[in-house]
Amino acid sequence: MLLLVLGKGKTGSLVAQVARERGHSVRVLDFRENEGASSLTAPTVAQVDVVIDFTTAEAAVENMRACLALGARIVVGTTGWNDRLAEMKALALRRNGALLYGSNFSLSVQELFKLTASVAKLGGYKFHIEETHHTTKLDAPSGTALSLKEIVQKIQPGVPVEITSKREGDASGLHVVTARGENDMIELRHDSFNRRGFAEGAVRAAEWLHGKTGVWEFQEIFEQV
Repeated sequence: MLLLVLGKGKTGSLVAQVARERGHSVRVLDFRENEGASSLTAPTVAQVDVVIDFTTAEAAVENMRACLALGARIVVGTTGWNDRLAEMKALALRRNGALLYGSNFSLSVQELFKLTASVAKLGGYKFHIEETHHTTKLDAPSGTALSLKEIVQKIQPGVPVEITSKREGDASGLHVVTARGENDMIELRHDSFNRRGFAEGAVRAAEWLHGKTGVWEFQEIFEQV
């Protein structure tokens, strides 16, 4: 496939590297080359099988709008834009494009989501989520922490879930879910040593999305990639 990676930050650059390792052709655009989604024209997008976005929330919305309006396929690993999700879904379906989005493309984090749901189903626990990321991460709480909170509250509506966010050095991502009950405590911990797990998941997601139309969250399909 020919993949277009938007974003030359640490994660975007690693996505491009992993994609090449998996045998794909790759083009990469940074913000200056694609300001306001200016490079996502019909001729450019028509040559690309799947676009992968690891930019900023504002840029991701512009990129999605441009790609989906042209009926393109896009994987979005950027977080902080979910207030525009309904708009992006509608555009993808209207234009027969494809959108695959997620708060975290690490397959092991997806397992953390499943385990958190299992604990929430037990009932009788109060939940606290702690997340730690690098100092350049703009959104807080992280999209992953918000997803964990949403998972708990879907199963136990109305249960308060406190999130503590920390920004330290170059931390790739630590999430700790603590469930405390009257008789015991359960702690689920996921610590990313680097960004490669995110990058590999995003590339595998793009491979899965190839040839499809529709809208999916990564949690729904990660076992298929």
